[in-house]
Amino acid sequence: MKILAARVFPGPAWAELADVEYGDLRTARDDVEGLAVVAEPVDAETLDRFPGVRVVANYGAGYDLVDVDACRARGVVVTNTPGVTAAATADLAFALMLAVLRRVAAGDRVVRSGAWGSGWADEPLRGDEVSGATLGIVGLGRTGTAMAQRARGFDMRVLHTRRADDGDPGYRPLDDLLREVDVVSLHVPLTDETRAFVDARRLALMRDGACLVNTSRGLVVDEPALVAELVSGRLRAGLDVFANEPDVPPELFDLDNVVMTPHLGTATEATREAMTRVLVDNLLAVERGEEPPNPV
Repeated sequence: MKILAARVFPGPAWAELADVEYGDLRTARDDVEGLAVVAEPVDAETLDRFPGVRVVANYGAGYDLVDVDACRARGVVVTNTPGVTAAATADLAFALMLAVLRRVAAGDRVVRSGAWGSGWADEPLRGDEVSGATLGIVGLGRTGTAMAQRARGFDMRVLHTRRADDGDPGYRPLDDLLREVDVVSLHVPLTDETRAFVDARRLALMRDGACLVNTSRGLVVDEPALVAELVSGRLRAGLDVFANEPDVPPELFDLDNVVMTPHLGTATEATREAMTRVLVDNLLAVERGEEPPNPV
């Protein structure tokens, strides 16, 4: 099976594919049967350029850039790489929370600027303790659960919300959770239901000084509304994702109440290689005429 790939994917598993070419999705090809993509839109127009394609293998758990309905209509299988990304993404979410609450980025800037003096412990760099704080997890899937495990290790009180009440005493409806917690961490996929569901009304429910951590998708938050809250100084945030990546609202660049990273949720060597393993397993299964391990 000839595969067109966006790039060479990391790890030894990638070498198991026998017939791979590299290029973009703008040039029509009749001989390509598999697409290996990462952060690239695959829509009906793309599929028209590859009439022989049998599988679109997405490198990542989130597949919101792939038009699943258009693929289904053409009998094209869509796969992703879930499961192996949870630990790394939860690590980053927790790191962003710590960086915001303990003023790590602001302190780093003070040291680098040469401004560290006798007043280093004064009010501007004082943060909040994580121990004893209340964390609200929105979306208790693999990554949300991993985040909860880390939080409990730091003696945090953990609440969560999900689509339906699961009977757990830590469950709260979303609006109630936002009112109650010190930190909100988002772990939901981008769907029609979650697009901009953290809007201006819901942001206003959060306590003054509360922190929003987002390592899921930028579009699950109403970004202009969040920017307004951050510019006002009422809320704090740790953000790994944005609505129009790689563009970031310039109003955020000089704010000390925001810590930002460039979509690094899965960016560890072990996780990226594990993602490649899953990607390759999906492609090889389709090549053999079998059901892939991770169909969307």
